[in-house]
Amino acid sequence: MKDPLLLVLIAGATGVYCSHSLQFYGTAVSVSGLGLPDYTLVGFVNVIQIIKYNSDIGRAVPVAPWVKKLETEYWVIITQIGKEGEAVFKREFKTYLPFYNLTGFHSIQQMTGCELRDDGNITGYNKFGFDGKDFLALDMKHGVYDPLTDQAQIIAQKLNSPDERQGERDKRILETLCIEWLKKLLQYGKEELDRKVRPEVKVSDQKADGATKIYCHVYGFYPQDVDVNWKRDDVDVPSDEPRQVLPNMDGTYQITVTVEVPLKDTGKYTCHVEHISLEKPLIVNWELKSNPVLWIVIGVIAVLGVIGIAVGFVIWKKLSGQNHNSPSIL
Repeated sequence: MKDPLLLVLIAGATGVYCSHSLQFYGTAVSVSGLGLPDYTLVGFVNVIQIIKYNSDIGRAVPVAPWVKKLETEYWVIITQIGKEGEAVFKREFKTYLPFYNLTGFHSIQQMTGCELRDDGNITGYNKFGFDGKDFLALDMKHGVYDPLTDQAQIIAQKLNSPDERQGERDKRILETLCIEWLKKLLQYGKEELDRKVRPEVKVSDQKADGATKIYCHVYGFYPQDVDVNWKRDDVDVPSDEPRQVLPNMDGTYQITVTVEVPLKDTGKYTCHVEHISLEKPLIVNWELKSNPVLWIVIGVIAVLGVIGIAVGFVIWKKLSGQNHNSPSIL
């Protein structure tokens, strides 16, 4: 069963800012003995995996070499987080599967983390899933949990009750302790995380439905924040398709921006790329010529890149019958 969500980063609307993030993902399964750990926890800084824990090894271990510099106390804390999450998941399965009259294989996920931008803004998130579908999410603006299914209504009511106020505590954790951890990790991994890799750019086209689609594929850049736009005679051309910055297997990123050109349009189209590694915007002209094979290859690479970094999600919250005085995994 394919539970892990794909990590998809959405490019900002305007401007290029450098941002850093600390993210934890975890997942638990209700049935043992299927070749999967009962519980898995992984941590990332800037989408670079730094730690892992699962119920088979029973301790947190470093993945990125520079994370080994962390003091022993941090590894003790992360291991405790993993063991606590493992116990919580087992308890929640035992409580809620009978409550919802469910049997067989099921999974619970959590995705939580925080982001620090160079412009000083911070944000956080805490999201939950059941069997790979959205279940519950923290509203960071109001400090309350929003139910995303009918089944989550009763859980959200409990978490948001005056006695619990779980969302307020989790919001504070994400805005304070999570950011403190992120800053410390950025110090240890400064050389790796602060590197700047220039983007490569290719443009191509494909005729479809009385028009020509033109593609600006920007790839191999780091960090992930980038601004890519098509312009016609130096005027921005909006794209109707989503702009998704996708991770590559080598730790760099890629994005493709597409617009449609009417067949009789004689304007000059150019792709403009802004990135922190560039002293000035990179501009590439489009000239009409079709190369469908190139874009088939690029599509395959993009899919493989996303599949390669699919991961599962962190700790399921203590939703019933437990002490909420320690509300966060951090």
